[in-house]
Amino acid sequence: MTLPEQTLPEDRSLLIVEDDRPLRERLARAMEARGFHVAIAETVAQGLARAKEAPPAFAVVDLKLDDGNGLDVVELLHGIRPDARVVVLTGFGNIATAVAAVKYGAIDYLPKPADADDIMAALLATPGGKPKPPENPMSADRVRWEHIQRVYELCGHNVSETARRLNMHRRTLQRILAKRSPR
Repeated sequence: MTLPEQTLPEDRSLLIVEDDRPLRERLARAMEARGFHVAIAETVAQGLARAKEAPPAFAVVDLKLDDGNGLDVVELLHGIRPDARVVVLTGFGNIATAVAAVKYGAIDYLPKPADADDIMAALLATPGGKPKPPENPMSADRVRWEHIQRVYELCGHNVSETARRLNMHRRTLQRILAKRSPR
């Protein structure tokens, strides 16, 4: 869904802060093809530096980066350029981080994997407009699997601690972790 050139604002500068190189490069190419002028960063430090030197009109920021929290970039960018439209991406979505992202100045919060059309729609959405429901929502099994993976990650990949926090038998958790993710 590539939008016509005239629907884009005059300032089409876009900063992408993402530590996953293939995703960052693919997204940069896709957004350039849609008419944006893209700058990229792979760490919080690089994102902060790029935001200070040339505050973009748009930004796509990963929440969890190798050297810290992407919300630091969102907060700085919102302070420098309050009209910047920032979308936060994350593989570990929850309500608390979504609320924090909006408080720091993000206009939307998307779970990974998000495609370029979804990101562009979020960046160019009318303020105050209601989003369309997702065309392909995650299945209940996938939501459960994502939650288990997030808790497992937060517990430092400790199966016993994860099982305790999820109120689940350890062997049951091990079987779930050994399987592929559901669709």
